Amino acid sequence: MRFMVIVKANKDSEAGVLPDEKMLTEMGKYNEELAKAGIMLAGEGLQASSKGARVRFDGKKRTVIDGPFAESKELVAGFWLWQVKSKEEAIEWLKRAPFQEGEVEIRQVFENEDFGEALTPEVAALEERIRKQGGYAERQEPRASA
Repeated sequence: MRFMVIVKANKDSEAGVLPDEKMLTEMGKYNEELAKAGIMLAGEGLQASSKGARVRFDGKKRTVIDGPFAESKELVAGFWLWQVKSKEEAIEWLKRAPFQEGEVEIRQVFENEDFGEALTPEVAALEERIRKQGGYAERQEPRASA
């Protein structure tokens, strides 16, 4: 199972305040643990929403809204993509993160089999071609629980 682990923004991350050396070191060690355990498929921090934009879709109309965006608690400051055996395993790994405050959300990523008959063989073949061309991160087989 893959899970997106979503680190919520706060007033500091939205103000562009970067982590100090201690936090960067702790996070580096934590990410190294995740990588050695075969869990971390990807992970990055994101710039403040003031450097971003949103595109709103309304039929054929596209509206671009430049950041910053209100309600920092609803914004994303960073993410991981993890491969684990269960939501419970993801939660146990997340509890070990070096955060001192804030909120982190865990959401399961859809897999092809989740779509049932709606995922036709043609669409499944297209997904596989995209993956082989490097359009998606390689999926790894789940490994033993930590």
